[in-house]
Amino acid sequence: MAIDFDKVVTVSAAKQIAESIRTAIMDGRLKVDERLPTEDELAQRFQVSRPTVREALKRLAAQHLIRSRRGPTGGNFVASPAPEEAAQSLANATTLMVAVGDISLDDMATARLELETVCCRLAAQNRTDAQLEAMRLEVERQRDPALTDEEFCASDVRFHRALVDAAGNALLGYLMHAVVEALEPVSNMIIFRVRDRLVVADLHERILRAVEARDPTAGAEALADLVAYTRDRYGEALKRRAERAG
Repeated sequence: MAIDFDKVVTVSAAKQIAESIRTAIMDGRLKVDERLPTEDELAQRFQVSRPTVREALKRLAAQHLIRSRRGPTGGNFVASPAPEEAAQSLANATTLMVAVGDISLDDMATARLELETVCCRLAAQNRTDAQLEAMRLEVERQRDPALTDEEFCASDVRFHRALVDAAGNALLGYLMHAVVEALEPVSNMIIFRVRDRLVVADLHERILRAVEARDPTAGAEALADLVAYTRDRYGEALKRRAERAG
């Protein structure tokens, strides 16, 4: 591997080493599955101690940028991308940002409408029978009065996950993971006392029928009505909360 690493100063050396290697990975100088130099070699190149190199490697491993392998042919290797882990990390960060107020539910609703509308249109073109059946099964579950609120929320997530999957776009799927896996539960938690579950199920069925009929316009309209309903229930939930506090 012919890579010229810059020397680093001693302050935050481990962080600088990790950033240097990360940059080499991101710009393609280090390829997936390529073996990194040994700890001794890295220590010599960066002119730091082996413990400092180990700390840098720990940082990279925590970011899922490298993986280690033991044995005679072992060492540290550039990791293959793990879409599921990256998407879950995005979802976790998004949930935290909503919790601390960096992202408002109004922002969430707007972003969801724009992104999921694209998914809805693509799903009308690309959906499979299996994906339609998955969506249909969730609508049927949502009409069950014995379903708990937690189970309804889980079904809601599965319905929208199936819709996003039906779009057949990997990047949209990654971006929508934060909405479906993180923000849907947050929204459900806030509005579950003021929403009508049958209304939600009816709106989901409208989306399903539009996708099944390959009608992107009807699907987008149904989704817009669902987001509007959610916005209204959110406002109602906040009003009730304020009244109780007063």
